[in-house]
Parts: sequence; C-alpha cells; structure tokens
Amino acid sequence: MELIRPFSGLGKGDAGIAGGKGASLREMTQTGIPVPPGFVVLAGAFEKFLDEANLNQELDTILDQEVRRDEIQSVDLASAKIHQLITSAKMPEDIAREILENFKTLDAEHVAVRSSATAEDGATAAWAGQLETYLNTAEEDVLENVQKCWASLFTPRAIFYRFEKGMHGQKISVAVVVQKMVQSEVSGIAFSVHPVTEDYNQLIIEARFGLGEAIVSGQVTPDSYVVEKVPRRIIDKNITYQNRALWRAATGGNEWRELSEVEGNKPALSDEQTLELAELVLKIEKHYGFPCDIEWAFEAGNFYITQSRPITTLSPQP
Repeated sequence: MELIRPFSGLGKGDAGIAGGKGASLREMTQTGIPVPPGFVVLAGAFEKFLDEANLNQELDTILDQEVRRDEIQSVDLASAKIHQLITSAKMPEDIAREILENFKTLDAEHVAVRSSATAEDGATAAWAGQLETYLNTAEEDVLENVQKCWASLFTPRAIFYRFEKGMHGQKISVAVVVQKMVQSEVSGIAFSVHPVTEDYNQLIIEARFGLGEAIVSGQVTPDSYVVEKVPRRIIDKNITYQNRALWRAATGGNEWRELSEVEGNKPALSDEQTLELAELVLKIEKHYGFPCDIEWAFEAGNFYITQSRPITTLSPQP
C-alpha cells in the first residue's frame, strides 16, 4: 500500500487520497506558485492505521449509538472517546518509518502538520476550521501530531459538521500534509473576491505580524487592504494596532510576544508588498477559474502560499 507522496507526485484528481488541501498544494506547486515543500501522508495510511488498531467498528459504534445532535454533551463525550482511542493506539511501524524518512528530505528543523479531509472544500461545503493544524512541529513530535490530525476528523465541530451537511453515512477519511515551516514575519489570508461586497473586481488581503494561526483562529484583528483588479490599485486600507504576535518559541511550539507601540502601529504590509501579493492571488484565481480563499506567509523578502480553497459563501452569480 502506498502511504506517502511528495507534492510533486500528486495529480489534479488526487483529492480522494490526499484531501483537498494536499491536492491543491500540488496543483499550485506545478503552476509555479511559491509553495513551501512538503509531502502528504495519504488517506490510505489512516485507514491502514484504523485496521491494524482494530478501531473501525468501535468508532462506528460510538458515532451511531452515542451521538445525539440535539445534545451537545453527547457529541463532546463521543469526540473525547474517539480522540483517546486514536491518539493512544500504536502507529504501524512502516507508516512511522516513512514519515520520518520523508521529514529528513525537507531539510527543515520544523514543519507544519495539517489535516486534509478527503471530502473537503467543494462548491457547497468546506472543512476549513473543522480540523486541526500543528505549527512548528519538530522531528520528535511529528508522529504524535500526525495522529492528532487523524483524531481531528472527529472533533466536536467536525462531528456536528458531518450531520449538518448530511455526510454522516458517507465515508470520509483524512490525509495529513507535512510541510516545511515558514517562520513568517507577516502572514494572513486573502480572498480573490471581496467576501462582503461580493464585488468581483475587488480582492481583499488581511495581514498581521507573526504566524497566521493568530488570524485564522480570530485571536487578533488584522490590517485589511482592498485592491481593485482593473485598474490595479489599492482603494482602501484599514490599519489596526497590534499589541502582540504569535511566534515560534525557542523551546518548541508557539508563543505570544508583546510588540512595542512603534511596532504595533506599523502597517503589516507596504503598498508595494500588497500589490505584489495581489498579483499572486490573481494568478491563483486565474488558474483555478473560481474565487479563492488563500492563506499566505512572508519570510525574508518572499511570499509563500500555504493553502488555497474555493470561497463557498458568495451568492450565485446571475
């Protein structure tokens, strides 16, 4: 059984084995978008793990018999049980060996470990925010964090999402993206169509100092930059004071650090950087042919794209 593939070994139609996130990263890599290198622990590795640990029947029983949508406590209890089962089971040796071998090929001290559900990011449903990501993962923690990503297919949010979207009877698996960590000086998200005004001639970039997880999790308020596509120009900027930023801790993991008043009042991006990033956003939108929700990072003078998915909240176009 194939367990792992580098981004370069994936094809456009491989979302079923690499998840939407994994397939998208490969496609952007092939298109020349600056994507940090990485590999995908394929969904088949998760299924092999469940088989060898004899967990399939136990998980199905918990989901079928113990989860009641109208009782939040039942979802929380079921999720906790499943998380304990998955994270405490032994990972098969061949999977562990291949993950560690591929980790060494990235020539990185730290990686980002991201869940990638095989049913994610379609036109009507997106798993964004449902599953887990572990930033600044060192080699000694990578196996544990892969198992945590597997377990995140059954977080309370993800279980509710299955029921809400009518996916409870559908087979859903999870791949795991392991990607060289960008130690971002600035990071954020971008929408190739303004998600509020729904003006297709506008894109919006949100940016903050430090790691992007702070924006994605809603723990800081980002600067925002609205760029008109034709003619290409910045038409609105909203700069907000940032008193702290999320960075890699010297002891591993992430930590919040206070910013000085001078640092916190600076715009996260210059006008030149904003327009440079806008070009990347438009290149991605043009490649896919639909509005995109993008995560990005900036390190040592270069922009990197760490994720792209369809925007699913726009009204249908006439």
